[in-house]
Amino acid sequence: MCKKLWLILILIIPRILFPQEEIRTFGHNSEVNSVAFSPDGRYLATGARDKTAKLWEVSTGGEIRTFTGHSSWVHSVAFSPDGKYLATGSLDNTAKLWEVATGKEIRIFRGHNDDVWSVAFSPEGKYIATGSNDKTAKLWEVATGKEIRTFRGHNHWVSSVTFSPDGKYLATGSLDNTAKLWEVATGKEIRIFLGHNNYILSVTFSPDGKYLATGSNDKTAKLWEVATGREIRTFRGHNDWVYSVAFSPDGKYLTTGSKDCTAKL
Repeated sequence: MCKKLWLILILIIPRILFPQEEIRTFGHNSEVNSVAFSPDGRYLATGARDKTAKLWEVSTGGEIRTFTGHSSWVHSVAFSPDGKYLATGSLDNTAKLWEVATGKEIRIFRGHNDDVWSVAFSPEGKYIATGSNDKTAKLWEVATGKEIRTFRGHNHWVSSVTFSPDGKYLATGSLDNTAKLWEVATGKEIRIFLGHNNYILSVTFSPDGKYLATGSNDKTAKLWEVATGREIRTFRGHNDWVYSVAFSPDGKYLTTGSKDCTAKL
């Protein structure tokens, strides 16, 4: 079913919605775990199970360079806000910082005791957050690679990390069925978001920072009020795990991606 759906998406949807656009394929030698656009939209970064990340030119589909250095799957990729750097998180227990223009490895972030599942830059680009199977999230200084603090409190893998738009807070999603809100400056746990009946796989803030969305193995997504932790509503309709959630730039819509081979708006 998934293969058939993707064929429909590739062959039909672009012709209907984007008739002037060429569709491209960006290839690795193994499964692709993560994708991210550069802030200016010119490049696409991909992270894969072949232990590499790659940089691609969106307009041509050409491979610009390969970032090689991890000893296991690259599970997460993220561009810095200025687009100069790429962060990668790997199942080799590390995150790395790369110079986009050259592909040079700038530094390595060591400190987790298990797979690094998620990486995210703070809005001003000063910090990187990582989430790990060691049940913690960590905050790192980009300029030095120094570990600033560890966020402890989850009792299972931390699957997703994201900064609030103002950079004051970090949200984490975990396989302990909860999401948590942390104060970046102190590492203090502010509140917990309880309501899912299974793993939380993705967390994201609304553009105004007032809401948090979560996607879960319980086949739902939820919307939460950040200031209170109150559950606003539940989005039902998927027949399998909700892997990913994202807000539209104006914050009016939420999209979800699921193991049931569909995305919903």
